[in-house]
Amino acid sequence: MRSSLSFSLPLSLCCSLSLLIAKLPHAEETLSVDNEAVIEQLQQEFHGSYPETASPSNKVQSQELVAAEAEWGILPPYQTTVWTYNGKIAPIIRIKLGETLKLTLHNKLPQATSIHWHGVRLPNAMDGVPGVTQPAIEPGASFTYEFTPKDAGTFWFHPHANSPEQIERGLQGLLIVENPDEPKYSQDLAWIVDDWLLEKGARIHDRFVTGHDLMHDGRWGNVVTVNGQYRPSIPVKPGERIRIRMVNSANGRVFAPAVEGIEAQIIAVDGLPTQSPIRLQNFYLAPGNRIDLDLTIPKNAAGKTFAVLDSFGQKTNTLAVLQVKNTTAVTTPTFKPIQAKHFPDWRSAIDAPVTHEFMLNAMRGGEHGITWTIDGHSGHDIIAQKLQAQRFYRLRFTNLSYRLHPMHLHGQFFQVIAVDGRPVREGFWRDTVLIGPKQSIDIGLVPIDKGLWALHCHILEHAEAGMMTTIRIQ
Repeated sequence: MRSSLSFSLPLSLCCSLSLLIAKLPHAEETLSVDNEAVIEQLQQEFHGSYPETASPSNKVQSQELVAAEAEWGILPPYQTTVWTYNGKIAPIIRIKLGETLKLTLHNKLPQATSIHWHGVRLPNAMDGVPGVTQPAIEPGASFTYEFTPKDAGTFWFHPHANSPEQIERGLQGLLIVENPDEPKYSQDLAWIVDDWLLEKGARIHDRFVTGHDLMHDGRWGNVVTVNGQYRPSIPVKPGERIRIRMVNSANGRVFAPAVEGIEAQIIAVDGLPTQSPIRLQNFYLAPGNRIDLDLTIPKNAAGKTFAVLDSFGQKTNTLAVLQVKNTTAVTTPTFKPIQAKHFPDWRSAIDAPVTHEFMLNAMRGGEHGITWTIDGHSGHDIIAQKLQAQRFYRLRFTNLSYRLHPMHLHGQFFQVIAVDGRPVREGFWRDTVLIGPKQSIDIGLVPIDKGLWALHCHILEHAEAGMMTTIRIQ
């Protein structure tokens, strides 16, 4: 899917998000309409888009995680001192839709931590944001998270305390909520794609939230990994149909994934199925974003390799290599890809009034020398908006800066409905949207899950330096 939202970056790098822009009038040219009638229509169209409540099966999956220091071979033969869950980078937790996850985190780190369940709609108290939904988990202490996810899909978990350091040191994992009714692939792969800033001897550069990071698009590393491995070789067979669940956990880096020599389709974005499959082409995977890919290894590809690439920016990186075994082709599973059971039309969303415009900018001063702000404020002590559950809202993000800002809203899904005032139509839901320099993006949402939810830039250094607020759903 070719991108149609463009913005300028330094070094004349032209980037674009994967948005399909409809040929509709400019927002400011739209004639006045009965706002309440429009909002009522949008709410009716939304009904049934995804579950309002969880459907517990009464099965509880109990797990324990220990956050502690460990050694990990990011760049063999070197061993890198990292922070991990249960001694692993990118551990994968799989549960079935309807199951309850009861997970106790034991903090063996030298600083306080938490777990945020990114993209999961859960009780507000389980969201894992210190100072908003829970106290931080102090060194030596434990905390139990218990929830039943409402949605099947690809999610991930990470600390929401000193995130620029803790995630960079390796604290990140995948939560896969499986729907037993979905078709079975030959392989179902789950990847966390990350970058690391390593020094000589594969040591992690231990200065975090620097002036350079804050003046730019966060901390960008010099080594890119999949599940903590540098350019891993993934064994596959000719004829296999493969689902790749891909998460961007980087502090600041944006990825533009592609599979060399194979046409891949996007079947889910940020956990939820797309309206219909989308060709993987120029899709920008910002920090926090997820995509699920559907691809088939050609039956005549025995012994061949297919590189999974990142083409964002001026340098192409190899993320991983699909190594096809030199064997007879297997039978390719035949089925229609998953897609949203109901997806609202929302063509009239551009006629709805803008409820609030969030102004994104920076100013000098503060703990780190530069403070990133939302509406001129920094930190989550401010409740930026109070929204009523079950009502349609149009919210605008206006980026007054020249930096990138992937804005992440906890606890809710939304659609992009306008870019720089012009209507757009995306065939999928999001919980994170990348906003370019001097760009404005409007989102439409019908909040369902009540509580006090964080809203922040997912460039971790920007969030740490103040680009975070909260929204109360009541």
